[in-house]
Amino acid sequence: MRRPTARLRTALAAALIALGATLLTPPAAAAAGAADPVPLPIADYCGSQCSDVLPPGQNGNATLAQILLHKAFGTMPAHTSDQLARYDSLVAGYPGLTDAKVNDFFNNAAFGVPADQVESTASPRSDVTITRDKKTGVPHIKGTTRYGTSFGAGYAAAQDRLWQMDLFRHVGRGDLTPFAGGALANQGLEQQFWPQAPYTEADLQAQVDRIRTTEGERGRLAMEDAQAYVDGINLYRTQSKSGRYFPGEYVLTGHIDSITNAGEIQPFKITDLIALASVVGGLFGGGGGGEVQAALSLLSAQQKYGLEEGTRVWESFRQRNDAEAVLTVHDGTSFPYAQKPANPQGTALPDAGSVVAEQLVYDRTGAATAKEAASPPKPVKQSMSNALLVSGARTASGHPVAVFGPQTGYLAPQLLMLQELQGPGISARGASFAGVSMYVQLGRGQDYAWSATSAGQDITDTFAAELCEPGGGTPTKSSTSYLYRGTCTPMEKLEHTNAWKKSVADPTPDGSYRMQVWRTHYGIVTHRATVAGKPVAYTALRSTYRHEADSIIGFQMLNDPSYVKDARTFQQAAQHIGYAFNWFYADSREAAYYNSGLNPVRPAGVDAALPVHARQQYEWQGFDPAANTAAYTPPAEHPQSIGQDYYISWNNKQAKDYSAAGFGMGAVHRGDLLDRRVKQLVTAGGVTRATLTQAMAEAAVTDLRAENLLPELLAVLRSGPISDPAVAAAVDKLAAWQASGTKRKETAQGSKAYAHADAIRIMDAWWPLLIEAEFKPGLGAPLYDALRASLTVDEAPNAGHGPTGSHAGSAFQYGWWSYADEDLRMVLGRPVADPPSQVYCGGGSLAACREAMTATLRQAAAATPAAVYPADGTCAAGNQWCADSIVQRPVGGLSHPQINWQNRPTYQQVVEFPAHR
Repeated sequence: MRRPTARLRTALAAALIALGATLLTPPAAAAAGAADPVPLPIADYCGSQCSDVLPPGQNGNATLAQILLHKAFGTMPAHTSDQLARYDSLVAGYPGLTDAKVNDFFNNAAFGVPADQVESTASPRSDVTITRDKKTGVPHIKGTTRYGTSFGAGYAAAQDRLWQMDLFRHVGRGDLTPFAGGALANQGLEQQFWPQAPYTEADLQAQVDRIRTTEGERGRLAMEDAQAYVDGINLYRTQSKSGRYFPGEYVLTGHIDSITNAGEIQPFKITDLIALASVVGGLFGGGGGGEVQAALSLLSAQQKYGLEEGTRVWESFRQRNDAEAVLTVHDGTSFPYAQKPANPQGTALPDAGSVVAEQLVYDRTGAATAKEAASPPKPVKQSMSNALLVSGARTASGHPVAVFGPQTGYLAPQLLMLQELQGPGISARGASFAGVSMYVQLGRGQDYAWSATSAGQDITDTFAAELCEPGGGTPTKSSTSYLYRGTCTPMEKLEHTNAWKKSVADPTPDGSYRMQVWRTHYGIVTHRATVAGKPVAYTALRSTYRHEADSIIGFQMLNDPSYVKDARTFQQAAQHIGYAFNWFYADSREAAYYNSGLNPVRPAGVDAALPVHARQQYEWQGFDPAANTAAYTPPAEHPQSIGQDYYISWNNKQAKDYSAAGFGMGAVHRGDLLDRRVKQLVTAGGVTRATLTQAMAEAAVTDLRAENLLPELLAVLRSGPISDPAVAAAVDKLAAWQASGTKRKETAQGSKAYAHADAIRIMDAWWPLLIEAEFKPGLGAPLYDALRASLTVDEAPNAGHGPTGSHAGSAFQYGWWSYADEDLRMVLGRPVADPPSQVYCGGGSLAACREAMTATLRQAAAATPAAVYPADGTCAAGNQWCADSIVQRPVGGLSHPQINWQNRPTYQQVVEFPAHR
């Protein structure tokens, strides 16, 4: 970082004096002395064998003075970044890991705070105490009443994440830019999330009322907890405003005057929690959709190959139930869902060339008219969550061991925050999404722990609603009425007009635009087209729409020690979570798994992978559009297991016959990186917390393409003599990298240079070239491009063109690995369980395939580091380590150093319970 100039230091000093001493830091809570010990909870059956970590740090709030000091001198408020180095250092430290060293890289996640480790205590009410520990500043909230416990959770959340919670309630409501500024990233956020879950205030309140009135005693209790939580947020909001220790971003964005303190932080409401939940669910708990693009690629295949063969070709890329796909439930148990029907009924494929995406943004003014504003960067679903569990029969202790956690992206501060909650009916420690943290959502109870990965099964369908005109006129693709059960019904227009002004925090010039969506009984309009010549609106209907916070009941149960007592009751709690997640559980006796989600029951013959006509006979069974309810598959039909020898999940396929909702669930998946390593551990026996963590950490720095595909690629290249010295040298480098384990890892801790750097550069440059050379000639450009629109070809750590963007950590989830693997095996004459209908590399000729691979490898080997790793806002051109590195993307005024690339969850637990109630 450049040293501040004397002029800058003088200006900052003057600014700090003007702000006054009260803005320097929040008031310290009472420090606990030796005479005030905080008693450890009795009911903790994990001892020192539960650990967790959540970078960069617990504290996500900074006053204006702290932000200015950070910008000038690099200083950080306490506990803002103190878990980042611990998280990062596992990359270098995992080979020597032992059980005794686990907490060198993780926090001790035991309940309570030892008396000599208490940093502060606070009691915002007489019935709750918030104790923070010295090492991490995590709030340990202990209430004598349920109201006090939930109130304390809200108060602590505001202490740690007030600005971020405010930001994301505006994201959920679709009015972020008026609140935070018109930066392209802010435009992208609201344009991404609001169309997925557009609601009026009445819609949000209706969801609150529904939980309170239809979910029995637990629903009533959940809303009481939510109100107490909101009350706690609002107390801190008013205290920090009057005391002038509120987050400095409120000043920098123009909401509060730094001198007079004029301005307001708007009160929080329960409906804000619904808006926040819609953001969380949209990012991590959805599944399905994309049927319009799938239909376009199917039509392209049929146009090239004919109806029957084109459908076979498309199905081979769709890979609904690939026999070689890695599975979480691997004992052969079948859980049929969303399978391809033998005789599809109601499929609504568009006429060629008729599809037009629905316009979202209108009436642009000012900065919103800039060229770059037409396509602002938008976040995508993050799917890096993983889980590794081994049953007690295969561990050294005889107790299950689990290493698991969710990926929520790398933000500063994180979307998740750590906390411990102890009160009537609540006993848990772990991570919760800021703003909805009245319960621990992922963590541990008294004698059990649980976690989740995004499941992504198909809970979103696309319907083709036939358009009409109310007066009986001729409809067009622009019509705003549709046929609902035979009646011409007007669509409901939902809109937001957002205007922003530039500020200190965001210098984007003033601008505005209007966002508009059309809502139907069949969901939100996403495209318009014609089907058999008739105009239609394609709509997306998600089963959890209008039910954004219903899952609160499941989380309430997971926090309740009187409810979760074993693996079976854990599964029953998870059944109350409507979002599509894979849930994992471990106690001292059992490891278990359950797949949650509101899986709609479709009529026989409906193909969930493609659009379907919006007619009553093709609707979800029992469909009621008023509350968006339907019949759902019963719990017994969801993938689940207790006591399997081991479980892995990395957003892979759940079980046999549980059809993949999207493309790419084939013979090669990043779940293989875990499955291969855990299977070896289980075969050897004696698994420990350290060895299971090592398996996760090694997979986290391994290049999937190199580990799984490089052997086949080298076999093709070596099927004949290699006469070109440049190609021979590249082959030797790739082979040496393969022999060493295909890791993307520093030569030594802190070197910021990879071992086998040339081989990694060659692979990064080669992969997109080889995929195009392998598939495009056979598929033809139109079909190749249509399939790429459904599944990107690559997602290397530095692949800024991939779905997760650059510096995001997540890698190798989306790509053409399976397609290349099966195709190359066909060319090499090796067995393939589900062989594709066509062979593409070299048209099936090994010699021609070898020629194509040789030519592209020659091209890749000649690519300079600067060409492979172009400069961005973080890295200079050619800096390989930096191009891979993880950046904690600022959500406020503080920034953090880059860290090593790891394909790893953000929040992670390592647990082994030695005892049970």
